[in-house]
Amino acid sequence: MNQPLGLPRSAVWMLFASALALAGCSRPQHVSSAPRAVVVMSVPAGDAQHAQLYSGEVRARLEGDLAFRVAGKIIERRVDAGQSVKKGQLLARIDAQDSSLNASAAEDAVRVAEADLNLAKAELQRSESLFAQHFVSASALDTRRSQLQSAQARLQQAQAQAAVSKNQLGYTSLYADRDGVVTAMNVEAGQVVAAGQAVLRLADPSSREALIWVPESRVASIKIGDAALVRPWSAQDQTLPGKVREIAGSADSTTRTYAVRIAVSGADARMPLGSTVAAAFVKDAAAAKAAGTAEIRLPLPAVLRVGERSLVWVLDKDNKAQQREVKVSAYRDTDALIGSGLQPGEQVVVVGAHTVQAGMALKPVEQSAPVALDVLR
Repeated sequence: MNQPLGLPRSAVWMLFASALALAGCSRPQHVSSAPRAVVVMSVPAGDAQHAQLYSGEVRARLEGDLAFRVAGKIIERRVDAGQSVKKGQLLARIDAQDSSLNASAAEDAVRVAEADLNLAKAELQRSESLFAQHFVSASALDTRRSQLQSAQARLQQAQAQAAVSKNQLGYTSLYADRDGVVTAMNVEAGQVVAAGQAVLRLADPSSREALIWVPESRVASIKIGDAALVRPWSAQDQTLPGKVREIAGSADSTTRTYAVRIAVSGADARMPLGSTVAAAFVKDAAAAKAAGTAEIRLPLPAVLRVGERSLVWVLDKDNKAQQREVKVSAYRDTDALIGSGLQPGEQVVVVGAHTVQAGMALKPVEQSAPVALDVLR
């Protein structure tokens, strides 16, 4: 550093330090912080909050695997998963060379049997003429009749075998047995399949229903014909009525739950095959309300334990966090049953509750809202 004229070195350093101090005391620029985004759940109103919800998927009432009735190598596949097909449409073919040869051999056997039958008829006619002239015995005539009957039987056998071989040749082409949608494709061209091996799954989209899994502790309370409400996850604002159509007679060996099928009235494109749905039984909500045991279910991360108190974060009208003490009736594997302390319509923080502070401005994101990217971050 060059020393200014007439000033000692110590004075120069004091001036430099003062300039730094003044720069540090200047007012910082105001930086506005955006509200923190948190996942919230709105407390349902009415009986909907009391019903036991079951998640499931949309299935077709009529669906099944299609397979070739003969073994062979697949040489052509004409459909893909998700494609709509019509009844009688060709779906796939296997190599028909061996089946064609068998059919040709069976037809040749029929012609041989026909020739043998014609010969047996002619021999019988000659024997009958000779017998009338007493040139052959009755035993010889009976022999000719027996040969004729054997030839007739061989012809019938050959014709039946030819019909079987012809059918086997027809089985090398797989056709749709009804209108539907291909929901799964299990093979590719060039693959060798056995007779009866599943090639594809075909479902009828005109009859859609909800398939849910009910624990064995609750399946006894469900009866065929019980009313239910079904809500597609892709259309949270729509609820469709349904009735229990089928209850499995035995539990799944892995999950130990029972499959329950609910026929849904008015099911259409809002319930795509394979999509997720939530179902609740109307009588469960009514019974809980009548017994006075109706409770609100919150995910476990939403409830904070402070000593003997159970607390949750609730958003006020300005989307600011307010702590609320609630009464927890019971804790379960994934949720907590709230007996009191919350009102219908209130928004409760269910994800990120441990990072929230009183009065903090928050940006609520509904738990059921679709995932979106925040391009401002």
